[in-house]
Parts: sequence; C-alpha cells; structure tokens
Amino acid sequence: MRIEHDSLGELGVPEEAWYGIHTQRALGNFQLLGVPVARELVCAMADVKRACAWTNGELGCLSPDKAQAIVQACHEVAAGDYVESIRLDALQGGAGTSLNMNLNEVIANRAEVLLGGRRGEYRLVDPLAHVNLHQSTNDVFPTALRIAAIRGVHRLEAALAALQGALQAREQEFAGVFKLGRTQLQDACPTSLGASFGAWAEAIGRDRWRVFKCEERLRVVNLGGTAIGTGITAPREYIFRVTESLREVTRLGLARAENLIDATQNADVFVEVSGILKAHAVNLYKISADLRLLASGPRGGFAEITLPAWQVGSSIMPGKVNPVICEAVAQAAMYAVSQDAAVTLAAQSGQLELNAFLPLIAHGLLGSLDVLERASRLLADKCIAGIEANTSRCAEHLDYSLGIATALVPLIGYARAAELAAEAHATGRTLREVALAGGGLDAATLDRHLGAGAMTALGFGAAPLPAGSHIKFESQET
Repeated sequence: MRIEHDSLGELGVPEEAWYGIHTQRALGNFQLLGVPVARELVCAMADVKRACAWTNGELGCLSPDKAQAIVQACHEVAAGDYVESIRLDALQGGAGTSLNMNLNEVIANRAEVLLGGRRGEYRLVDPLAHVNLHQSTNDVFPTALRIAAIRGVHRLEAALAALQGALQAREQEFAGVFKLGRTQLQDACPTSLGASFGAWAEAIGRDRWRVFKCEERLRVVNLGGTAIGTGITAPREYIFRVTESLREVTRLGLARAENLIDATQNADVFVEVSGILKAHAVNLYKISADLRLLASGPRGGFAEITLPAWQVGSSIMPGKVNPVICEAVAQAAMYAVSQDAAVTLAAQSGQLELNAFLPLIAHGLLGSLDVLERASRLLADKCIAGIEANTSRCAEHLDYSLGIATALVPLIGYARAAELAAEAHATGRTLREVALAGGGLDAATLDRHLGAGAMTALGFGAAPLPAGSHIKFESQET
C-alpha cells in the first residue's frame, strides 16, 4: 500500500493502483447499483480532459511536457485502457465529482509515469493543479454526458435505419397477403400483412427522425463555465477556445452555450432526449406485442405469421417454441420507459446553480440509448428478417370474418349489413353465403365488393393498388 493525503487526512491506496485517495474513498462510499459508470461516459470525459489540457498547453498555462503527457494519458483512457482503475458505481453523490477525480488521478498518475515519475507521487503532474486545471466537475461531467449521448444517438440511429429497412422489406414481400384487421382485439375490416409491416416501418421512421434531431439539443455544452457557469478561475481566452479544441478531439459539431449558467444548472435537454427515447420504446413494445399476437398458436391462436425459432421454449412442455426475441425486446422497452422516469425525477430535483443528480441522469439516459440500440438490432436481425407469412391461415380468418360486412354498407345500408352479419354468426356460415341466400346481392356484385383487393383499396369502388404501393395525399392551398 502507498499512503496518500487529502484535506480529510491520509489513506492507504494499493501500490499498483492508477487511481488515488479520492477514488479510494469513493469506492468505499458508493456501492449502490453494483454497476460501474458507463464506459461511454468515461471515454467522453477523457476526451474532455484531453481538450482542456491541449488548450491549456496552447495558452502556456501548462508546460509543453506536462500538456503532452496529460494529452497522451487522456488518449489512452479514451481508447479503453485502465478500465480496472475507473470502476466507480454509476450512482454517486457529489454531482459526479468522484468520477471526475477518478479520471484526474488516473490521468495524473499515467502522465507522471510518462514523465519519469512514480504512481502516487504527483511531483510532476498533480490531479487538481494540472489535470483539472481551469475545470470543474460541473462543466466537465455534463459536457462529457452530452458527448457520450451524441455518440449513442448515432449508434441508435444506425440501428433504427436497419430496423426500418427490415420492416420495409417485409412490407413489399407481404403486400399481396390479405388478412383480417382487428380493432380492440375484435374482427374488423380486411387489410394486408404488408400494410401492417408498412405501418410499423413508418413508426420507426418517425423514431429515426426524432433521434436524428436529438443531436441539435445535445451539441450545446457548458465547458469553460467551471463551477456555476461564470467561468471563475478560468482565463477568458481559455473559455472561448476550449470548445474549439473539443470539437477537434471529438469530431462532433459542438458549440459553447450562449448562457453558461443556464447550461450548468438546467437538465431539461436530457429530459427532452429521454422522452424521444421513450417514444421509440413505446413503438418497439407495440411492434413486439403485435408480432406475438399474430404468431400466437401455433394451433390455438392467430398463427398468421411464424416467427424464427431460436430456442426450445419450455422445460416441461415438449415442442413448445416461445417468441423469446419479442419478449426480450418488450422488456428492453419497459426498461427504457422506467429510465425515462428516473431521468425526469433527477432533472426536476436540481436546485439553484447545479443539479446534484447528474449521475442518475447519465445512467438512465446512456442506459436507454444502449438498450434501445441493442433491442432494435435484435428485433431486425433475429425476428423481422426471418418472419414467414401463413397465407392459408390469413385467408381462413378473412373468409369467415364478419368484419367484411362493412364493405356492403354502401350497397345495402348499415342495418341490413348488421342483420346479415348476425345471421352468419348465428348459423356458422360465411357472410358471402348468407348474402347470396337472402341478401339480395348477386355473385358478381359480391365478387366485386368482397374481394380482398377491393376491400383494401382506398375508397369504395376503387381499383386495388399495385402491391407495395403507398398512398400519398397532397395538401391544396385555397
């Protein structure tokens, strides 16, 4: 053990540890989730530290050798080195100060070694005087969170593009597979299996657009604002140059906030982004739940589609295959919704010049980005891409449906169509059989209006659309 000192006294730190006394105290104080801080946040914070050291070196606030050693150490941390030394619990008091100090100590010790010193000496590079120069946790942590979130947004957007593409492929493939539509889980009007996939693709397309727009909110950072956004202790030139350095380090379109005080104390941007992630989670859940219903059976349910079989489904019932991918995706969606609630509560709990609950916001937001990306890819790759249509089952449900009576309303009226539907239900015959027997309609008329293509065309009496076509309405100005 080596002995290190701080304002509270002295404490033993493992001899070979890259971290120091503050991290040692935090490891003993915060064991709440048992989950380490998100790796994406650590890498982003190392990038922030690198930009700060670079700027301080350019301004002469750090000697060239110190600046270069710190920059090198930051680069190594951002690349994923020293993981074992940056493992604080995701939930911690102090608005993220423990994580900031953890990085300060690891970077300082690595820079110390690069310059010929030893870990724990801090003779050549000090965690606070050099690595944390002109910084505060209060501008470093939220800036790093924004960077990590933007990178997560980019990954999620790519996953959404893949999911949308998979859904659109099934839309085209199943455009000619007509089936029974359902509202409130009761028989309704006919539709096509392709139209169902097309509607899901549109929903994911909206998610993709909303997620893409998130970057506009996240790109505004408060770096340079130090403690409360006034920039105290930081040279004015540093405040104006450090975000430019950060843009070069991250290759992201970051911008300094016009009001650094606002950007330091208010976390509503994270709530907005989390809400968009929740909207995607809602769509993921809806799609996965619909797929489970359509695949239910295989003999006692809808069984209109067959999902890819990935695992044996039961430890007691032979031959059972469960919709495990849909179930996993649904749970991921539930998790993201719960994290949105946590982000909301943490953001509203900030007081005066700072939000002390940024670690929870970071854990919730980055956790949602990660799980939704994985869930979207899982759904696309292991479910949507392998779905098969059970055309005979779809046709059977459609033939015996009472919902197709709706197509006869323009011909015989609502009341008479309802009578025919009731008679078909009571006798067990199809609606077509009942209509031919006593509905006053001939076979040619029924063929024309009860054909699946006619019933799914846009408007009464319209010609069916070509397979896979989209209907677009153009607004007209008056």
